[in-house]
Amino acid sequence: MRQLLLLLSLLVAPVAAQADPPKQGSTPQDTPRSAQGSRGGAAPSDDAFEMGSPPQLADGLTEEDMWPAATAEGWKKPVLVKWQRSFEDALSVANAENRPLLVAVNMDGEIASEHFAGIRYRDPTTSRLMSRYSCVIASVYRHTPRDYDEEGRRIPCPRFGTVTCGEHIQAERELYAKYFDGRRISPRHIVIDPRDQSETLDVYFSWDTQTVFTTFEKGVEGWPEPEESREKTLEGRAQSADVADREELERVYATSDVTVKREILRTLAEKRVVDQVEVLREAIFGLDLELARLARRALAECETDGALDLMAEALKVPLDESERQMLLDAVVRLSATSPRARTLAALHSGLGSDSSFVDPTLVAAREGYETSRDARGGNAAVLSGASVTEPSGPDELLELAEALVAQAYAESNPPLATLLFRDAKRAAQDAKAAGAEGPRLDGILAVVASRLGERGAARDRAVAAVEGGLLRSDDGEFALDDRARAEVLRQFVDARRSAIRRAYRGTGEWPPQWLADIGAAYEPLRASGQVTEIDLVRQQDFLRWVGASARADELLEWGLARFPDSGALHERLRSWLLWKGGPAALEDDYRSRMTTELAGLAGPQTQIAWFSAYASLVAAEQYRRRSEFGAALEAYDRSVRNFRLNVESFPDSEDTTQHYVALALAGKSRVLLEQGDLANATDALERALSTRPDSAASLDGLGITPIATAKMLRSKLEIEGDAAGAAKVQAALDALDPELLEPPPSEQRVGRRGRQGGR
Repeated sequence: MRQLLLLLSLLVAPVAAQADPPKQGSTPQDTPRSAQGSRGGAAPSDDAFEMGSPPQLADGLTEEDMWPAATAEGWKKPVLVKWQRSFEDALSVANAENRPLLVAVNMDGEIASEHFAGIRYRDPTTSRLMSRYSCVIASVYRHTPRDYDEEGRRIPCPRFGTVTCGEHIQAERELYAKYFDGRRISPRHIVIDPRDQSETLDVYFSWDTQTVFTTFEKGVEGWPEPEESREKTLEGRAQSADVADREELERVYATSDVTVKREILRTLAEKRVVDQVEVLREAIFGLDLELARLARRALAECETDGALDLMAEALKVPLDESERQMLLDAVVRLSATSPRARTLAALHSGLGSDSSFVDPTLVAAREGYETSRDARGGNAAVLSGASVTEPSGPDELLELAEALVAQAYAESNPPLATLLFRDAKRAAQDAKAAGAEGPRLDGILAVVASRLGERGAARDRAVAAVEGGLLRSDDGEFALDDRARAEVLRQFVDARRSAIRRAYRGTGEWPPQWLADIGAAYEPLRASGQVTEIDLVRQQDFLRWVGASARADELLEWGLARFPDSGALHERLRSWLLWKGGPAALEDDYRSRMTTELAGLAGPQTQIAWFSAYASLVAAEQYRRRSEFGAALEAYDRSVRNFRLNVESFPDSEDTTQHYVALALAGKSRVLLEQGDLANATDALERALSTRPDSAASLDGLGITPIATAKMLRSKLEIEGDAAGAAKVQAALDALDPELLEPPPSEQRVGRRGRQGGR
């Protein structure tokens, strides 16, 4: 479940997580110039000053000189710092080994963070200094779509090594709450005394790298030299949280015979000290049934969120009923302290059950917008009668309110429709004053509240109407027409989803029946023809959130058939394809969709070429994160070709499309720069800046602007003695609007201790 949350909220894509195809006459969202800060800079933190940081860059130095970017070969070097997998692990190791704890904060695209991630953390000297600490890395950015492959094996983060992306994201969340004082600043290095979890040093905004190395040296003063490590038994490693012991235990399990594997699993089940989730994962999804049973028994004794994630995955596959119940009992046990566990327990109780309040056969779809009684004639008669004799009884007033609702839906003039909904609300309120009550009244009030923008009232009334029996076949016909019925269903579903989310954030307790209600009410809403794009997005996100992946997949494909040019739905498709199969699977899927449409097999023409181009742009950035630079260059080229193909069919999209072409060319230039191909990097960069100059200050999915690449390229050309090449790049920069050359938001400084982002 946590992986799915991260998938939806933290998977980085170029420029924005959601990209819509260009509309007629639209323009891209450029970086707001009002958001660009002025060059200058905040002073280093107090601890950075004490560690020797100068107040600003030395004269004659640029940021590109101080923090040069890693090369393509540099990114391929292994990360030498051994990061612990969680703050809890780091704290446990620090206390056990009597050493301080070091938190490193890193940010994609920020120049000094890129330098530390691509060069320093891969450097033997730096790793030796950091080896005196129990280290944890914190970063909100995701660099791989998923944390485990199809066989359950860990996928280490290519930027940081040792940890998965989910682990460094979760660490950032926890550390932000504990130590960041409400500010996300990068790079940042915090030294913590594990005995009382207090900060001893907090270094950021330093204007050199030596300050950080001095911090590493000062932070261990007064701490004993680490003892020479001794070989541990398998049982000792099984009971250790240290990443080195975890990795060795996982290696031994993966390479040993069944006897050793059985011994390890029995130790984890009978002598649990820490959760060794990765070993259990490999056993549970392996081919040996006996080992899988032992692993599930050990898993049922675990306590951590990582173990809960594995329980959720294990419960998705067919199991012997006794083993399923054992895991569900473990989930219930964890529910005492974990809202996520309570949600998982409710999911398995409620997703497959029937609703007590919604009868799907009653609210099944019908053609057109008809009412349960003679729609047009009946409503007209009611309104005509009301104009002659003012209704006063509760039933007459309810009929009048229903007729006004139907008339409002039929009205093509929006202001007049609003007046009719207000009249319907007054009639319903008069009916209530006359003694009307029950689901019929609540249903009318839910509809009019929704149409008048009273969201909370609409949800409350919809719940009252449905729970009162409005949508049960044994309570008579539903007097409102299909559009009103759909509105009641929509508000009821929204209310149930909101209630579940509130419960999750609070006590975590909610009736499994609510999940059954959502399923029973949503399907007829979808089938009614009244479902909207935002309805689909909200339901798909909710299903993904609670872990109902199969249903979410089916709804996503149905939604794309209904709304083929929906940017929100395509964003979710890209994220899901990346999670399942990586960038190659993403491009393959979109290539297939585009081929089908071009062959005339998919109905009316859509902007599939635009979405395919954008998918290749996302894929290229994913390849860059994995240091697969050749594949990244090819994906950038495919992206540019398909963006231009889309313009041929939709010429009004040219300006917006050129924005993404410019970012693709700048991304290609960055890859060529890191590969050392400076001539072709210069050519791609010039084309990027001339294709659409206003895009020069826009961030790509790795947090890098074309201007930042241009400055880095210019610096590299100067170092290589290529004055002519450096002059070309400078000329391209000089041709831009000077306001675009201000630093991007990630490099802004907004006061001594308030910069969001970093330098």
